[in-house]
Amino acid sequence: MGVNGTRAFVAVDGGNSKTDVVAATDDGRVHAYVRTGTTSPHRLGYRESVDLLGKLIEIVRSEAGWGSGTPLARVDALLAGADLPVEVERLNADARSRGWAERVRLDNDTFALLRAGTGDRNAVAVICGAGMNSVGRNAAGEWSRFPALGPITGDWGGGEDLGDAALFHAARGEDGRGPATALGAAVMAHFGTGTVEEAAIGLHLGRFERDLVHGLVPRLFAAAEAGDACAVEVVARQAEEITAMVRVSVRRLGLGKSPFTIVGGGGVLAAAPAVLLGHLEPRLAAEFPLAVYTSLHRPPVLGAAWSALDALTGASAGPAHDRLGEEIAAREPVRVL
Repeated sequence: MGVNGTRAFVAVDGGNSKTDVVAATDDGRVHAYVRTGTTSPHRLGYRESVDLLGKLIEIVRSEAGWGSGTPLARVDALLAGADLPVEVERLNADARSRGWAERVRLDNDTFALLRAGTGDRNAVAVICGAGMNSVGRNAAGEWSRFPALGPITGDWGGGEDLGDAALFHAARGEDGRGPATALGAAVMAHFGTGTVEEAAIGLHLGRFERDLVHGLVPRLFAAAEAGDACAVEVVARQAEEITAMVRVSVRRLGLGKSPFTIVGGGGVLAAAPAVLLGHLEPRLAAEFPLAVYTSLHRPPVLGAAWSALDALTGASAGPAHDRLGEEIAAREPVRVL
């Protein structure tokens, strides 16, 4: 036993921009909650990602007041960048060799979104954060996944893609290759430059960090909300990309004739900008009339924590699950590293 007759576990939701880590026990009590930057193996490297997870486990154990004599029953880490089966296998082999817990599971962060977003056995989750990804399941236990390696596997619509699209239209509007657009002023305000070209050259030469491009997304949505044609075009394309991911999962899993849930998450969809939903929800309703769409408004680390609790208790609901959800919602993560 770990803490006062309970079993202790650590749950991780690791995105492309932030990672949340929770230390909890199987009675649903949260003992610590910390946050840091990305743990994605695509961004850090495979071994570096697992090394960082090890540091975070030690930090959250310390925050929880768990000494070396407190064993962990499970570590469930769901990470952006754990995409291909060979990558998941490699990450699990390394992580399990570290001796963190009796059971260790590493997989993709879409599973955290799906678990936190719905208990429906027929469901599709779509993440739109820095990148795009989706996972779906049906009541028969079948799954739908995507490689999610970016443009080389046909992905478009994450925050980086949206920021690049804003720059694309702004540059063409400025030099005359495209129509005039409010995105030009948005780019200049964001980068503090006198022209769009100056912002683009600054990115090219490294004067501006590439991560700043993602920060254009709220300005893009604001321009679309105000009716800018170029911005509206980008938002409409994103809505179609999200719909296409759902469409593929529905076809693979045979969900078209049954009620199912669509969960949207990640930084972009969790924010639920009205102009995006105005394009997305009618598409989903027309194509999937039996589906219900919902945006996740609670921390997706809850999905990783509930997954661990499911495995420890053999149940997917109950007082411990309720308490875990309430305690994560009531806490602010401590920033580390």
